[in-house]
Amino acid sequence: MKYQKLGKTDLEASVVSFGGWGIGGGSVWSDKSVGVKDLEKLLDTATELGINYIDTAPVYGTGASEQLLGEALKNGRRSRFLLQTKCSLNWRNDGGNFHYERDGYTVNNDTSASAIRKDVEDSLIRMQTDYIDLLVVHYVCKSWPVEETMGALQELIREGKIRAVGLSNSKPADLEEYEKYGTVALVQEQFSLLAPYHGMEYFPAVNQHGVTFQVYGALEEGFLTEPGYVDRTFPKGDVRGKLPWIHEPIRGHIHELFHVMAPLKEVYNCSYSNLVQAWTLRQNPGINLLTGFTRPETMADTCKALDIHLSDEDAALISNAAKAAQVMELDK
Repeated sequence: MKYQKLGKTDLEASVVSFGGWGIGGGSVWSDKSVGVKDLEKLLDTATELGINYIDTAPVYGTGASEQLLGEALKNGRRSRFLLQTKCSLNWRNDGGNFHYERDGYTVNNDTSASAIRKDVEDSLIRMQTDYIDLLVVHYVCKSWPVEETMGALQELIREGKIRAVGLSNSKPADLEEYEKYGTVALVQEQFSLLAPYHGMEYFPAVNQHGVTFQVYGALEEGFLTEPGYVDRTFPKGDVRGKLPWIHEPIRGHIHELFHVMAPLKEVYNCSYSNLVQAWTLRQNPGINLLTGFTRPETMADTCKALDIHLSDEDAALISNAAKAAQVMELDK
């Protein structure tokens, strides 16, 4: 495993991080079901592989992901990990801007000081911990002043309830604004071979401010793991059924991409996922690779990507093969 400091903090994080979205289940992940014992095994495998960094959020399964982690992190596991969760999205029905309805809940986005404090208090209870290593603003919002939002986050740092701050689903201009009122350690943004534009736009800003760029969606919820996945169908509500990869002509272009990558699997003795992950990591210095895991073998395979060094020619070959399937924006 390789490690990196998160931004300007002293938090030493594994380059591969454990994404907790899928373990929340619900209609978003219609085929995912992870129990406490399963998660304990996953966390122990993570430790064996050197992964020490977990990401989750209150809304992943409307509390389910955090609650499962709270149970699984008992018996000494909590001290092995940097624990990252988020604020701003809640289903308390006490204010904020409408964000979505799902599984019988109305989720609102609220970056007011009072909402952020309540988010943290709720997360600490669900995860049965005294502190959160890094708290990410899940969706930046213009309805409340950044000074108020960051003011609340700085107070929580002084109180020892959180250790550092991050942003997600943001723009470079948001990072500039938040940096006026404190230090941002990390931005967590969607970035993939099929949807690279937002990340490419963001890289200069994170490099300028010394902020870690944490990628989510590098494997596009499984669509870049193997050719057969592209032809799957998903029930209503499942996030994968909303993505453009299931529709022609994009689906056909993704199959063409796999055709180009097939010989490279043999050259580098790796999986399709490894090729995509290795391509992702080389796009900017210091990228953190956030990946969802529900199986130990997938976790082990992901770690192999750290030892794959694509040649410039092969990286360009993959980039060019993906262009026909790429989109500017995704709704996840």
